[in-house]
Amino acid sequence: MKVKSYISDVYNELVNKVTWPTWSELQSSATIVMIASVIIALCIFAMDFSFRHIVTGIYNLFY
Repeated sequence: MKVKSYISDVYNELVNKVTWPTWSELQSSATIVMIASVIIALCIFAMDFSFRHIVTGIYNLFY
């Protein structure tokens, strides 16, 4: 009986208490997330690229 009560509570919560975003809100949020992901990926790429060249330059000084 606990499982049935739990499922009923979950259904009630999802149908009556959760505020779901509209389609336009969902699209704008997804766009923001995609733009932020691209910016973060570009920053990580730039750091990796620069650190790789710095470390390679330091290794070339000693070998």
